[in-house]
Amino acid sequence: MAPECPITGRIVKLSNDYNFQSDSLKLLPSEQTMDIYYRNNLLVAVSEEDALWQQTTKELLAKSWKSSIGNAVKAYREETNWSTLVKEGAMALAVLILLIYGINRLFRLLLSKTLNPEAWYSKGIRVKNYQLVDPAQSAHVLQALIRLTKWVVIIILIYLALPVLFGIFPFTKDISDTLMGYVTTPLRKIGMAVWNYVPNFVTIVVLVIIFRYVLKFFRYLKTEIERGKLTIPGFYPDWANPTYQILRVLVMAFMLIVIFPYMPGSDSPVFKGVSVFLGVLFTFGSAGALGNIVAGLVLTYMRAFKIGDRVKVGEVTGDVIGKSLLVTRIRTIQNEIISIPNSTVMGTHTINYSSDAPVNGLIVHTTVTIGYDVPWRQVHDLLINAALATPMIEKDPTPYVLQTSLDDNYVSYRLNAFTKEPNRQAVIYSHLHANIQDIFSEAGVEIMSPHYSALRDGNATTIPKVN
Repeated sequence: MAPECPITGRIVKLSNDYNFQSDSLKLLPSEQTMDIYYRNNLLVAVSEEDALWQQTTKELLAKSWKSSIGNAVKAYREETNWSTLVKEGAMALAVLILLIYGINRLFRLLLSKTLNPEAWYSKGIRVKNYQLVDPAQSAHVLQALIRLTKWVVIIILIYLALPVLFGIFPFTKDISDTLMGYVTTPLRKIGMAVWNYVPNFVTIVVLVIIFRYVLKFFRYLKTEIERGKLTIPGFYPDWANPTYQILRVLVMAFMLIVIFPYMPGSDSPVFKGVSVFLGVLFTFGSAGALGNIVAGLVLTYMRAFKIGDRVKVGEVTGDVIGKSLLVTRIRTIQNEIISIPNSTVMGTHTINYSSDAPVNGLIVHTTVTIGYDVPWRQVHDLLINAALATPMIEKDPTPYVLQTSLDDNYVSYRLNAFTKEPNRQAVIYSHLHANIQDIFSEAGVEIMSPHYSALRDGNATTIPKVN
């Protein structure tokens, strides 16, 4: 704090002299100056140099200063007498009380409005089908917020009124300045910080806009490839979305790297420490997840299967109902939903029954064993007829039979038939086996499966009678 000027200190002391009169100020000439005295106490010495700066004479300048000092002390005495101070303090308190009363009335009116059953909040808050806040809770929360706001406004008003009240009294002006400093100093720092950060903020906005349009361009290419309007040799349409997601993550990561130096507090040790902690946490906590993500990406580009395909993964057979970066979900014929980690899918063999079925058809096959006493040509005809009578079996290509082995008591025949409904294999096999039994029974041919033998010594055959 700068030291107080001696002349100022002398003049300030005059305000504390309750016997001060303006005519007590005297002008006395000296050798080089014109002096202003109060009761034999020198207040100011006016020199020729001072007069030259004011473009007047030292006598006239001294008279002017004498008049100004007398008027200033008189005005200060009038402003700081107890009657004036009490009057101003009472007026300030009255204004404060009126403001608080008005605020209470205003917020009481707002609280009464919350009881309106037709208000927007009377139905609560819903997020889609979920009732986040019911009507009673929404009214209670709104009333609590109104009361909290009222008290915050009153406290701020009282705090701002205190410097005014303390500023009225000369002996409490320092307290007034201190209280105002508690508010103005942080606000000044915040304002300066915001102003200094404006160039970095503009840079971040420009970078975000640029990267946003880069992502829009990639999304446009993805959409065109998915619709088939844009064709890239060796690039399949079902690769468009996962490729876009990968590029999106890379672009966002690159954008964060570029923006990071312009973020507030990016160079602080705390910010760097938090960044390192999150990086270590992510690395150790997502090791298995990252393996599944990589496997999911590889499976996507391998095109091993797609949604709706009938597949067999390890010992699990069913229809693919979901693919994500982490798991593949399969619905079995028993309507069970099985989630298989992508890393497991990558580590085992996968059979896809649907990939070629729409074009060339899937071959369903079954094996029966028939005794040597039945001509093989008859067996072929019976098996082919059973296949042709089965729903969802294609007539073209024609089903065919292979004799796979000649065993001790029977011959193994494998029937092969084509279908374009790979997801209905269980039903097809059921109908096919039923037709084989019916047709062989009608023809009087015994099925020796799996290891059945008969003695031809007059015993009855095991062919069931057909009604």
